[in-house]
Amino acid sequence: MSARAQRQPLPNPARSSSDFRGAGRVCLGRIVGAKGLKGELRVRAYTERARDIAAYGPVEDETGRRSFALSVVSETEGGAIVRLKGVADRTAAEKLKGMALYVPRERLPPLPEGEYYHGDLIGLDAVDESGRGLGRVRAIRDYGAGAILEIEDGLWPAGAIAAVDLRAGKIVLTQPAELIAHNEKGKH
Repeated sequence: MSARAQRQPLPNPARSSSDFRGAGRVCLGRIVGAKGLKGELRVRAYTERARDIAAYGPVEDETGRRSFALSVVSETEGGAIVRLKGVADRTAAEKLKGMALYVPRERLPPLPEGEYYHGDLIGLDAVDESGRGLGRVRAIRDYGAGAILEIEDGLWPAGAIAAVDLRAGKIVLTQPAELIAHNEKGKH
């Protein structure tokens, strides 16, 4: 998936985390640990295909002060084994655990109409279908069961997205049918 949003309903580079936005950058993944003795790293990739994490040139850390050339050694379930230039042993690799990997937004390909990078949605005002404000989108997380929008008013499944208006800075959410059925069942 290069680094774009999931097709239905929420496009992706970023399946998880709140660090998808920041100074025009997009988070493509996060280092989850060291692999072996030669400085290889296990990375949770937020791209559609894990190997695409290396497709956009050097990656930067959260601060943007450090930049690394990245190459993919192999793909794994939910990620990749990578090498970062300048990281040559396990000790150096272990120090990078938890680091998010960013690229400038302009390196990513433009998306078709109706698709968005997760980072495009962070900071938008969320409203329900009646226009009632729900708060701002703070983060998009995915713990394995699908993307969840973290909004000031609570958590919403990505499947609740009815419309996105980037120019107006707004996202419209609809209450999922399973919640409506559960709420109505509890009223009896």
